[in-house]
Amino acid sequence: MTEGADRSELRQIIAGLSEGVILLEPDRRITWANAAALAMHGVGSLGDLGRTVEEYRERFTLRYRTSRAPERTPLERVVAGEILRGDVVEVKRVESADQSFVHSLRSLVATDVSGRPSSLALILKDISDQFEAEERFERTFNANPAPAVICRLSDLRHVKVNAGFLEMTGYSREAVIGRSVYEVDVLAGARSRDLAIQRLNEGATIPQMEACLQLPDGGTRFVIVAGQPIEFGDEACMLFSFADLDLRRKAETALRQSEERFAKAFRLTPVPTILARAEDFTVLSINEAFTRVFGPGEDRIIGRSPAETGLWATDEARMRFEESVRRSGSEPGLEACLRHESGAEIDCLIAAERIDIGEEACMLVVLQDISERKAGERELFQAIEAVMADTSWFSRGLIETLANLRRPRTQERGTGSLNLTGRERQMLSLICGGLDDETIARKLGLSRNTVRNHGAALYRKLGVHKRTEVILWGRSHGFPLGTLGSENSPD
Repeated sequence: MTEGADRSELRQIIAGLSEGVILLEPDRRITWANAAALAMHGVGSLGDLGRTVEEYRERFTLRYRTSRAPERTPLERVVAGEILRGDVVEVKRVESADQSFVHSLRSLVATDVSGRPSSLALILKDISDQFEAEERFERTFNANPAPAVICRLSDLRHVKVNAGFLEMTGYSREAVIGRSVYEVDVLAGARSRDLAIQRLNEGATIPQMEACLQLPDGGTRFVIVAGQPIEFGDEACMLFSFADLDLRRKAETALRQSEERFAKAFRLTPVPTILARAEDFTVLSINEAFTRVFGPGEDRIIGRSPAETGLWATDEARMRFEESVRRSGSEPGLEACLRHESGAEIDCLIAAERIDIGEEACMLVVLQDISERKAGERELFQAIEAVMADTSWFSRGLIETLANLRRPRTQERGTGSLNLTGRERQMLSLICGGLDDETIARKLGLSRNTVRNHGAALYRKLGVHKRTEVILWGRSHGFPLGTLGSENSPD
């Protein structure tokens, strides 16, 4: 068989291959290319490809995508006798630089019957789609804030690492790439390390587990690590991803310490205090002062609603407190009677504030015993009522002094917000002036029953029950004793 016939048969064999084949002569001529090779360059004929290695170089720009980047084109390297195996190159036509192809290359030397090189071949495999997918993966991998590293299963060496892992651990890229999973141990301190290593050797999924990475500065980092088998390039790999537990652990430690400080302060505060669920006021905890003042211990209080504890002397006061808290989220100070377990009533100032314990909304309720103060106030009221029964023989200065002995703390609104009528303002001024109902009736030209009705309406609006409390309220809001001023106009 002649040399020409040999080459003709060779060309027929390779013409239908999916791989591209370009044949060259040692004198640097390009003698033939199959359809696949032409398509991989975006041309339709051998003339468009170039008849020589020099013409090829003028018509195409090439960029090696492997770590080694020689200046010569693959064709020049083949003519020079270099063996190509797996080099990856990106090819663009000079005329249409927006179109590019990525080729995986290998070379082949055909010899004649005497063993001399008769033809050189460059074999091309189009990996454009694969390369684009790998580029997208690599961009996503590098941009992902979650720390990650890729290990090659054939030799268990790290081939990729992203910025998230480097930032979390403090390693440099060079200190990770090429090192084995035992040198930069991503499974260090893993809770199920034996299982993880077994799955790694099998190339199987490694479930999430806690681990403690050793850092290059000698420190450690608590993480959650998981492994997922993937194909990277043409190689089987394991993608390790991490979640940093250090911040969560620090937050949990700070929360635990904060809760411990709260629990200690709650337990030791000398004022009776209740911790209740904000939603329904069910008691969650009480302190030692609560048991000391009211009697019942935790076994009789915790887990019960306010109505079930029997703590409130009246349901009206309890519901007023609960409504105030639901409306505003707190209660600055409500005076109410609470019950000791013996049945004795205790005057208390009740304050509440919403707090969060863990993820649960709670109410911190402080119960201040004001029994002594209230007893003193009642004694004072009785004394003032006694002297106010007949004020005719007291000087005006003494009456003012008595009225100023105490100013109510629970009312701080002016009369404008109470919508007092003109007659009620007259009544308030005259009562503050020390006049009894009969004198007021004569002064205003009204019957005593009418005066009493006006007085009752005034009591309700002021939220008081006694004449003495009216006098004290009026004095604290600027109603001087015995002065009617402009308040004398009737309704």
